[in-house]
Formats: sequence, C-alpha cells, structure tokens
Amino acid sequence: MLLSASESTHEGESVFHAPTIADFFPPGFLFEGTPFEINRIILVRLIAAAVLLTIFVIAAYRAKVVPGRFQNAIEMILGFVRKNIAVEVLGEHNGAKYFPLLATLFCTVFFMNITGVTPFLNIAGTSLIGMPIVLALWVYVMYLGAGIKAQGVGGFLKSSLLPPGVPKALYVLLVPIEFLQVFVLRPATLAIRLLANMMAGHLMLAICFAATSFFFFDAVGGMKAFGAGTLVAGFAFYAFEVFVAALQAYVFAILTAVYLNMSVEADH
Repeated sequence: MLLSASESTHEGESVFHAPTIADFFPPGFLFEGTPFEINRIILVRLIAAAVLLTIFVIAAYRAKVVPGRFQNAIEMILGFVRKNIAVEVLGEHNGAKYFPLLATLFCTVFFMNITGVTPFLNIAGTSLIGMPIVLALWVYVMYLGAGIKAQGVGGFLKSSLLPPGVPKALYVLLVPIEFLQVFVLRPATLAIRLLANMMAGHLMLAICFAATSFFFFDAVGGMKAFGAGTLVAGFAFYAFEVFVAALQAYVFAILTAVYLNMSVEADH
C-alpha cells in the first residue's frame, strides 16, 4: 500500500511524506513467520500467474480454424514473439526450438509487470528481487545448457572465455573479464534491469498520486492548484508505465534470445 501522503505535525499542520521503498516490503497476512508467508506482493504474483494461465487455457480450449477476436489477440502476441524475437535472433530452426521458452518469459514478465498499474493491485510482481532472480536463473540455466549441448563443455568454455582473433598474451586479462561477463553479469543484469524499472515506475506513480492527494486535501490556499499538475503527471506516468511493462517484457525476452544465440554459436 502507498504510505500516507501527509501527516499532521504537533502544531496541526500537514507535512507531505513521499512514498518510500517500504512499499516493497509489506507485512505478511498469511502463514506469517514461515517460509510460506504470503504478503501483498506474493498475492499479486499469484493473481497474475492465475490470470495468465486461465487466459491461455481458455485460448487453447477454444482454438478454432477460423479464430475469433480473443484467439486473434493471443495469436498476435505469440506471432510477435515468434517473428520479432525468436526467429529474428535465433533463426528458423533454433527460433522454433526456443519459442516456447521465449513466449513464456515474455508473457510472464508482462503480466507480472502490468500489475503495477492494475487497479486494486497497484504494485508489480517484479518489483521485488525474488521474481526477477527466478526468471534470470531460468534463463541462465537454459543458456548454459544450450551452450554445453551445442559445443560440449570444453567448446562452450573456449568460445565464451577465449575470443578469437586476440593476441594470446591478452588472454591473461580477457579471461577473468569474460568469465565475469558470461557467468555473473549476464544473469545479474537481467534481474537488476527488470527490478529497477519496476521499482522506479511504482515510486514515480506513488509520488504523483500521493502529492495530488496532499495538494487537494491538505494544502492551503493557492497550493491546492498544484494538485492539477501532479494529477496530470500521474496519468502521464500511468500511460508510460503501461508502455514500460511491455517494453521490459520485450527486452527480457530478446536478451534471452541473444544469450541463447551466443551460447550455441561457436564464434561470437
């Protein structure tokens, strides 16, 4: 929940208090103190997952040769992932092979992101590090598995750590850098990029609407007029966050495709 937009002082005046990162650590309300504790963000994730699964189960169950509007919408999303991410980056063969993974990642990230601007949910399921880490580790395992399967352990390590066309003396410097990049930075940046965007978006929206509440209901005199500006800014950020939710899903999926392509190609 958003923190209070204003708080009365001992003199009876109202002071604006902006939302903080405490929003991302809500108290548990079920199974508190256990590994199965459920708080608001966990509930949001469960709702997003349930809605996503329901949509695709219904789409599969009602699939027809001549699709209706609902089936068309689902096919457009899957077609976008297949054409613009899977095949575009990995080619026809590998694109078809990894399309289920990429489509699942794209849809999961989008649904977890869009809860940040969904009424009554109001926080992204990816705005706490656990979910981004799980998704990034999934990509990481697939990345390593694809590379080892395609090139063998030795070939994968060689292509990953020993860039071709480089003087051998430089490998002393390059190998640690490449190791850090391949085995640490790639999965880490996937998770951190997603987390940071969702956290920033939530805080910007919370600040705008908390400020609007403060100006309209607690400010005095001409200060109330500023509420109109923060309200407009809030709706502008709302529209922008819808775009960011989709964009981050695309970025996560296409980077996954790029990493998979790098793992199965010997020369990169």
